[in-house]
Amino acid sequence: MNEVVDTPRRKAWLMQLGIGVFAVGVLAVLVVFVLFAAGLRDLPVWLSLAAGILTPLGVVLGFISLIREHRRN
Repeated sequence: MNEVVDTPRRKAWLMQLGIGVFAVGVLAVLVVFVLFAAGLRDLPVWLSLAAGILTPLGVVLGFISLIREHRRN
């Protein structure tokens, strides 16, 4: 009996990078919300920039990775 074992393919490095960047961006957004809810109004600029830039950058990297993988197949 011949069985074909389908080994799971490893995610592309660009997709892994996009997931990581997106996760850090979402974490920054959550930190901003928690700090704002705690009554802090003057949040660091770097934290606001991280929340505003890293999340969409992670999504863009993920889309680029999907397009590259689709074209490869």
